[in-house]
Amino acid sequence: MVKINTIFKRLRGKRILILGFGREGRSSLAFIQKLLPHADVGVADKNESTFKDLYATNMTNPIATYSGENYFDAINNYDIVIKTPGISLKDRDVDLSKITSQTDLFLEEFHNQIIGVTGTKGKSTTSTLIYHLLKESGRDAILAGNIGLPVFDIIEDINEKSIIVFELSAHQLQFIHRSPHIGILLNVFEEHLDHFGTFDAYRNAKMNIIRYMGEKDWAVTIDEFSYFASEMMIHTINYQYYDFDVDWDRIPLKGEHNKLNIKAALCSIQAFGVPVDEVLPYLKTFKPLEHRQELVGTFRGVTFYNDSISTIPQAAVAALQTIKNVRFLLLGGYDREIDYTPLVDYLLKNPVAHILFTGKAGERMLSMLEANDYQGDVNRYKDLAEAFEIIRKKAKTGDTCLLSPAAASYDQYKNFEERGRVFKEFARLF
Repeated sequence: MVKINTIFKRLRGKRILILGFGREGRSSLAFIQKLLPHADVGVADKNESTFKDLYATNMTNPIATYSGENYFDAINNYDIVIKTPGISLKDRDVDLSKITSQTDLFLEEFHNQIIGVTGTKGKSTTSTLIYHLLKESGRDAILAGNIGLPVFDIIEDINEKSIIVFELSAHQLQFIHRSPHIGILLNVFEEHLDHFGTFDAYRNAKMNIIRYMGEKDWAVTIDEFSYFASEMMIHTINYQYYDFDVDWDRIPLKGEHNKLNIKAALCSIQAFGVPVDEVLPYLKTFKPLEHRQELVGTFRGVTFYNDSISTIPQAAVAALQTIKNVRFLLLGGYDREIDYTPLVDYLLKNPVAHILFTGKAGERMLSMLEANDYQGDVNRYKDLAEAFEIIRKKAKTGDTCLLSPAAASYDQYKNFEERGRVFKEFARLF
């Protein structure tokens, strides 16, 4: 394992508060107890039940806990606050100079070994693809971050030759002070306004992936953001205009959006100093991720696709452009007040025979379509059981049904993964 001098110096002698005690918060506590066993550490979370097993393990020092509506007040008692991504500081009167995170500390320590990936859509596919290409070509690659593994949990696996592929959400990027050595900014669309308050705040968080780069770092991005990188006088690769010797027909990732993801992945690997020719053969062995335009199968003559990851209108449009002859489209869910005009405009020009709407987001999409005299068959459904009843009555052999909701899932489900799994269960019982 490599030494972790920077994190040690940043935390040593400080009173440390962990803000949020989910998976990453627990990871931070375990890391600090190992690195600084005598540190003054507190944990704050709105939900007191998260602390129920906190004292089940042996502690060198007792851990102060803070919960309830006023748990943010604990910040005043500490020198440094390690915030977890899910905690929003919107409308909070907080001393931001105290705020750090696993991401912030990790980037400072391992900056030179990191390929960071962000974007409203495509970051998981691109991150996993980069990891796959590096690993299969014999490199010591590690995948972590927003994909599901807190970065403090991988530190013991890192050596001087490790290449760390770090998937980064806007939540993780919001309070950083160093960008990755290679930073990929795929795209930015309206998303997570409930957390950030405004699109500008969300967009600025995303742009942190290149904002704090040095003269030896590389920004891999598109026209929309390359001007920003140029103004900062950092190396920039506009991946849209790169061409590689790829047999696109033999690549499992389909669609124009995935071509861009592949180009971004290859450009980042090249910028890191790995010859692209060595990784190209492994594009053909990459397995697309679940819930992303995933072919579930054909049942009773009807083909089903699960694109539950679609939480914004641009993602639904991309799915409709990639999957041909969709006759049933399931839209809607939790309404985060994003602009649905791109999807509405697309559907008005490319109508789908049957659209099923759910949730407040679905109601808003439906009203926008009806206001423009949409000619297709429209239906409302309260849950997927009812949606499949509608599909059974109207579907014919050869039809294609697509779940690409263009909305968040947490009005009915824990997350998009759960929504996708439920959809697949119904499809297989069709």
